[in-house]
Amino acid sequence: MNFVEELRWRGMIHDMMPGTEELLNKEMTSAYVGIDPTADSLHIGHLVGVMMLRHLQRAGHRPIALIGGATGMIGDPSMKSAERNLLSEDDLRHNQECIKKQLSKFLDFESDAPNAAVLVNNYDWMKDYSFLTFIRDIGKHITVNYMMAKDSVKKRLSSDSGVGMSFTEFSYQLLQGYDFLYLYRNLGCKLQMGGSDQWGNITTGTELIRRKEAGEAFALTCPLITKADGGKFGKTESGNVWLDPERTSPYAFYQFWINVSDSDAAKYIKIFTSLSEEEINALEKEQEAAPHLRALQKRLAEEITVMVHSREDYEAAVEASNILFGQGTAEALRKLSPKMIEEVFAGVPQFTISKDELQQGVKVIDLLTEEAAVFGSKGELRKLIQSGGVSVNKEKISEQDHLITTKDLLGDKYLLAQRGKKNYFLLKVNE
Repeated sequence: MNFVEELRWRGMIHDMMPGTEELLNKEMTSAYVGIDPTADSLHIGHLVGVMMLRHLQRAGHRPIALIGGATGMIGDPSMKSAERNLLSEDDLRHNQECIKKQLSKFLDFESDAPNAAVLVNNYDWMKDYSFLTFIRDIGKHITVNYMMAKDSVKKRLSSDSGVGMSFTEFSYQLLQGYDFLYLYRNLGCKLQMGGSDQWGNITTGTELIRRKEAGEAFALTCPLITKADGGKFGKTESGNVWLDPERTSPYAFYQFWINVSDSDAAKYIKIFTSLSEEEINALEKEQEAAPHLRALQKRLAEEITVMVHSREDYEAAVEASNILFGQGTAEALRKLSPKMIEEVFAGVPQFTISKDELQQGVKVIDLLTEEAAVFGSKGELRKLIQSGGVSVNKEKISEQDHLITTKDLLGDKYLLAQRGKKNYFLLKVNE
């Protein structure tokens, strides 16, 4: 597999230094991507860089994931309007371990292959580097004029916020440049990759390698991912879409991808999956022939949910979605965890009912009018029962005196009432 060609048809190349493609075609190349460790989970904004490393390894090259333990203590000024909070070493080490587990789903760290992935943390080589030694050995090779010309610096200094930029953040590109130099010397790394906003930081590294080592190093960046409507990719009303199931559940993760627009799905399926060009072309034809079936969104959501979580989590998310949209069964509903039930039916009207009364049993006609005002009157409820339009827990109710007890509770906590095909009501028992 030709790595550059692979990225090119996937729309994943923004800038590339001359000679990069020739290097990759000539020899097994070590390349790295830096990952910010300010949280104990990656979010989907990190996935573009991770997928670049994945494609790199598939093409026979060696991926290096660099956890920015030292640089994470400072904060990259690129695309930021203010400085970030500094983290303790304990927090950074914890975050590193969590991130490595997630990366292991995308990259092979364990095999004996010469291109097995490597995880490094720049804190390990920066923690004992004295300030005086650093500015003497590294700082003297890069001029202030060179650093001031970078877009990330110019934007911050020319902004109207009045915040300016501290020396700490100004020094960031020197630290990132030294990372590249260190990896060049110690791991033979000749290529750094990242988002297009990182071009200035990456080329500082190539310049440092040229001046310090008389060596040649290369840079490759991918476009920053955007949404067709101009919104920020990876952000929802509740914040970032995380890879950690405790932060973003597999169901919510699946829902993010299944709900993207047609134009975004066509772009994302190339970036966030390993499907071949032929497979994606076939899916695009399916989508064109029957857009309402959403072939691209379904396959995108499947591929990425299975990759990040598991096949079981994906299937549970699909079943849960089917229940919400009227195709699920009573058996499937009973399989859902209480947490999943809350997530799936978060947007439907909810009522609180008494668990004590359910111990004795409550007639449906009383439960859905008096205990929970699902129906405005008993007459309305009777008519709908007669026409087969009332269900509890996905099971049709045929008698108005049908008794509901605690045995009917889902997860010992919920009842799901349904009026017609699409109107759901969640009844939650009081504790």
